[in-house]
Amino acid sequence: MFAEYLKAAMRHAKYELLEDGSEFWGEIPGFQGVWATGDTLEACRDELEEVLEEWVLFRIAHHVDLPEVDGLSLPTFATV
Repeated sequence: MFAEYLKAAMRHAKYELLEDGSEFWGEIPGFQGVWATGDTLEACRDELEEVLEEWVLFRIAHHVDLPEVDGLSLPTFATV
């Protein structure tokens, strides 16, 4: 389920070449703070995937809700 969630989120990633043409910028709408840059589109995509995975694991560890993606959600087991 974890891998499916990450893949679904990555399908929503948006990329653009920065104005000076030196690197790419990528982000995933709805995932605040998940962004990356890279010298190539592939490097940017790889970095973005790593940032996303760390972001999701951090939020799970701290019992912070995660956005639903394409009908998929991961439990955070919030404590009471």
